Amino acid sequence: MDTQKLSGFVADAWRNSILPALEDFVRIPAKSPAFDKDWAAHGELQRAVELAAAWCRERSVAGMKVEIVQLTGRTPTLVVEVPAFKGPNAQELGPEAPSGTVLLYGHLDKQPEVTGWDADKGPWKPVVQNGRLYGRGAADDGYACFASLTALEALQAQSVGHARCLLLIETSEESGSPDLAAYIDHLAPRIGTPDLVVCLDSGAGDYERMWICTSLRGNVTGDLSVETVREGVHSGDASGIVPSSFRVLRQLLDRLEDARTGEILLPELHADIPSHRAREAVEAATVLGDDVHLKYPFHPGVQPMGRDGADRILWRTWRPTLSITGAEGLPRIADAGNVLRPLTALKLSFRLPPTVRPKVAMAAIERALTTDPPAGARVRWSNVDGATGWDAPAYEPWLASALDEAASAYFGCPAIGLGEGGTIPLMGLLAQKFPKAQFVITGVLGPGSNAHGPNEFLHLDLAERLTSATAHIVACHARRS
Repeated sequence: MDTQKLSGFVADAWRNSILPALEDFVRIPAKSPAFDKDWAAHGELQRAVELAAAWCRERSVAGMKVEIVQLTGRTPTLVVEVPAFKGPNAQELGPEAPSGTVLLYGHLDKQPEVTGWDADKGPWKPVVQNGRLYGRGAADDGYACFASLTALEALQAQSVGHARCLLLIETSEESGSPDLAAYIDHLAPRIGTPDLVVCLDSGAGDYERMWICTSLRGNVTGDLSVETVREGVHSGDASGIVPSSFRVLRQLLDRLEDARTGEILLPELHADIPSHRAREAVEAATVLGDDVHLKYPFHPGVQPMGRDGADRILWRTWRPTLSITGAEGLPRIADAGNVLRPLTALKLSFRLPPTVRPKVAMAAIERALTTDPPAGARVRWSNVDGATGWDAPAYEPWLASALDEAASAYFGCPAIGLGEGGTIPLMGLLAQKFPKAQFVITGVLGPGSNAHGPNEFLHLDLAERLTSATAHIVACHARRS
């Protein structure tokens, strides 16, 4: 394989084909079902899948089959099957085509708009500036479909063999992938037993290196509501007798979290940190320095959590945390009267260490919140959901070598392992179904890329190099012993 020719093919594809398609993709407000209850009627997810499918069908990939699969009542999924490609150098690969199956994953659904975009940008307005494509969903994770198939096309253009490959591109990931398990079961005969899973939906510590995700946190979400009276009452008349629903809620939160440190107090939500992951955090922190925390838009004077860079990486990847992501029962300040409100409700989002089972965490959280409620208040813990985390298996020798080769060829420096604080439900699901599979999870969500927030961008150079690296790894998979 000529790495320079492969890089040139990929660069041309990004410039002439992928970027225009991604600009069209950004224009589609394909919000995930959690943020668009009428997604089926609006048809934006269907538009996004059809755009990607049409682009795939135009590629010069031997034997490719492109299909949009949609189970009743579920979001559409794009499936692209590419048979094993032998290439002309049959002797290099033995008498048969390369064995095994490579599963390449991505998603096309998006987070909602949010406010705060620059005046010349917007969630559904593609803007290219300084080597970045701004707009919702291009980096998270619209580019994955285009990059994955381009990687295979680039190999075939050089007559480099690869094993059978299947692209699985879903449209419910940003909602926690509620439809994914059903599709995995439905497509099981076509998926087969993958021995390599490639996922281009992860983060990057910087834009100069290839970053390999080695773990993902799980999560548990739910709605906590506290009621003390049937209706709002005059705060001057009732305060001092009627317990404040807000104060009761604070007491419940104190059962879960140390408000001074952010430490989660429930032992069931903790896990021992493997020694090799702790060493990995030290190595990554040495490379990143203060960028471990400086990538976040802190106000001046705000101090990050954690003692140092390595400790902060472990807080973000192997320790449980609690975020309050929504609230009800609180009027706008401009509308607030002297009323002791009847209800306070919060959306709680827990991130779990990769090896903690969500059901165990759910049970512990429910006990803590609903046992002996303060002041006998009416406490409800509802709409509870969770997802399993993931800890990467040890690399087989061929994959360790392939990662070294790919990082050296297209980045000029070694790949760096780094856990991610987010959750990709597919990984936990696939790890359970295919325990012998190897995983390569990487991505473009580096400092400032701001996935889910305003001014989200795709770093085009990094995406291009990751496309070449993906091709290289898939080629090495075909030659594994």
